[in-house]
Amino acid sequence: DVVAFRDINPQAPHHILVIPRKHVSTVNEFAATDAELIGKLVLAAKSIGTELGIAEDGYRLVLNCGRDAGQTVYHVHLHLIAGRSMHWPPG
Repeated sequence: DVVAFRDINPQAPHHILVIPRKHVSTVNEFAATDAELIGKLVLAAKSIGTELGIAEDGYRLVLNCGRDAGQTVYHVHLHLIAGRSMHWPPG
């Protein structure tokens, strides 16, 4: 249901994209019937964090929705970013 791979333009030492196999352009297009799929995206990210050994130090999960949020690829994808100190607000 989901696949994951390293981002081709990483913003941190660990930058993984977790994406659904089902095409969904933006978060705004998710329906209530997609709740299980959304959960699988987050649980896959959790599993990857454990596998990479970054769960204890922490990681950031990002979902961009639309142009003003910085979405450039119109297929929903969850960014898992880790391996450096992160600050808030993100910028």
